[in-house]
Amino acid sequence: MKHLLMQCIFTAVLFSQSFNQFFLDKTMRVDYYHTGTKGTEIFALDKVYDEGIWSGSKSQLLDNLNYGEYMLRVFDVQSGAPVYSHGYSSMFNEWHSTDEALAGTMKTFHETVRIPFPKNKVQMTISRRDKQMIFHELFSAVIDPNNSSVVNTQKRTSQFKSSKILDNGAPDKKVDLLILGDGYAKADMQKFRDDAKHYTEVFFGTSPYKERKKDFNVWTIEVESKESGIDKPGKNEWKENALGTMYDTFGSARYVLTEENRTLRDIAGQVPYDAIAILVNDNRYGGGGIYNLYTTCFTQSDAKGKEWQMDYVFVHELGHSFAGLGDEYYTSSVSYNDFYQAGVEPWEPNLTASKSRENLKWRSLVDASTSIPTPWKKAEYDSIEALRGKLDRLAADYYEKREPLYQAEQAIIKDPAYKNMVGAFEGAGYVSKGIFRPSIDCRMFSLSLVGFDPVCSAAIEKVIDSYVK
Repeated sequence: MKHLLMQCIFTAVLFSQSFNQFFLDKTMRVDYYHTGTKGTEIFALDKVYDEGIWSGSKSQLLDNLNYGEYMLRVFDVQSGAPVYSHGYSSMFNEWHSTDEALAGTMKTFHETVRIPFPKNKVQMTISRRDKQMIFHELFSAVIDPNNSSVVNTQKRTSQFKSSKILDNGAPDKKVDLLILGDGYAKADMQKFRDDAKHYTEVFFGTSPYKERKKDFNVWTIEVESKESGIDKPGKNEWKENALGTMYDTFGSARYVLTEENRTLRDIAGQVPYDAIAILVNDNRYGGGGIYNLYTTCFTQSDAKGKEWQMDYVFVHELGHSFAGLGDEYYTSSVSYNDFYQAGVEPWEPNLTASKSRENLKWRSLVDASTSIPTPWKKAEYDSIEALRGKLDRLAADYYEKREPLYQAEQAIIKDPAYKNMVGAFEGAGYVSKGIFRPSIDCRMFSLSLVGFDPVCSAAIEKVIDSYVK
């Protein structure tokens, strides 16, 4: 309740203010170190940069989405007025729920937040949700933008060629999507250009992005690596890839992230951006996406006839990183422990712990005749998934053995009885019991080219609106 009251005060105050009163038309990039283990979380300021024009909205400066594990808030020191806020998630909060963290291992991640460049001193705070989804402040720093010993104003020379491959207008009135490549050697650069074009077409070939294409700009940076491919630590294969992306993140063979945040931000900062997509020039199925951080996607396939899976991954992972959507599947193995708490409502707009129609966050989209929770052939589906779970994902014959199981699952979730139905289907967010998804199938649920369900589509539209309206 206290958090909701604060957010209302934030919004009321900002409506009477203008961007130009508090900010210059450029970006302040704040880098910090994020260290911790079970029960410990420490922040330490690293560097502050003056970095290019501001690409975000100049009219919607306070976050009204309430998405993300963390909330950045910025206050004008002189007046005490809240002038900016932004929700996000991080590698740290995912790692924090792994066995490694729970065993007491300490680890440090380098992270970045970006804000409009303030004219005067600001107080920046970072809060994190507790297990009950309540935000608690963990870090605070006062930053003087006019102190040259604090803000690095050096203009860095662009390392790589950048292009704007879709231009629909000024960055502050559009969503600026930046596509980078990793594991593309000099000889692979035409492949990167072709890949960037292809995935842009895939992205805008999917609703609701298709209908909102005019609200986006798309940029590319031709990042050149010393070698083709990216790291596979589990196979002791290491590459000189410029952005440091790697498979086997948190022990998951298909999870692709990078811990080289400073390198990524130094390169990305040469163009305006709101969202980052990293294409990896490698052939193992994989990708990743973290809300308001970045998304990754593989761009080669060794499985004949399965090339469509790359298109699936690109759009699915941007569902996480751009729109804050949660995974709706629940049977695949993940490295997290207790990622969602029983009886606690997740912040993700497409997941719920509620069994009550009255408290369902997407109740306006549910037909009065639909039962809540919504019955489906879950036991039958789970028995098939149990068989699939015994297969080795990295084996040469994996797809051959998986195909009949995949088809049997598709027969269940493509049942015409569930077509276009919005309800509360049990099984979501890596949890078999107690977490519910809106529809029986969705791009966030099954490995297929199915579209987003109505709830996910509405959430995506809401995020787009937060940048352009």
